[in-house]
Amino acid sequence: MAERDTARGLLEVAGTTYASEAGIKLRDQPAPLYRLLVLSVLLSTRIKAEIAVSACRELAEFGTPERMLAATWQQRVDALGRGHYVRYDESTATALGEGAELLRRKYGGDLRRLRRAADGDLGKLRAGLREVPKLGPVGVDIFCREAQEVWPELRPHFDKKALTGAERAGLPADGQRLAALVDDSDLARLAAACVRVTLEKGLVEKLSQEATTG
Repeated sequence: MAERDTARGLLEVAGTTYASEAGIKLRDQPAPLYRLLVLSVLLSTRIKAEIAVSACRELAEFGTPERMLAATWQQRVDALGRGHYVRYDESTATALGEGAELLRRKYGGDLRRLRRAADGDLGKLRAGLREVPKLGPVGVDIFCREAQEVWPELRPHFDKKALTGAERAGLPADGQRLAALVDDSDLARLAAACVRVTLEKGLVEKLSQEATTG
């Protein structure tokens, strides 16, 4: 199968971004960007992706830094618990409050201000994101991987997990070569699909079956 066909098939089988799965309609606006940041924090711990996504859905009612701060610590813990995010619920509830306060204090609760301050310098952008509690290098990669849908300067962004999945699916383990296989508007979806190949057993086999029967 040609690489472009493989990429197209992968998009069809697994091309749902994690933000979309969490119910986030990603836009270059404060609330959805903040929800993506919360999702990135949740995904960056050693916990199954589907649990992190479920917890993010439960936290939707606290979908701005102001609402997160207005919630009590126990309300955050309870929301995480409803999403079965129980192993790290207490420390994460604390971190989410601290992160919301950081965003309100430094950026008025608007991540676009961090973007403007970075002015296209991805090193500065990553450094700013790293200040968010519990958002280490892995979490920053997750945020950038998904945010490339609305922040073009991040494109193409394929982190280690995405490149590993691409290779398993028979695609180039190189961001630029992967980017050439799809439209820019599909880069975030392709990156998410490649990550799913890394994390979900049987996905490569499913892709092969789709190609055979398609």
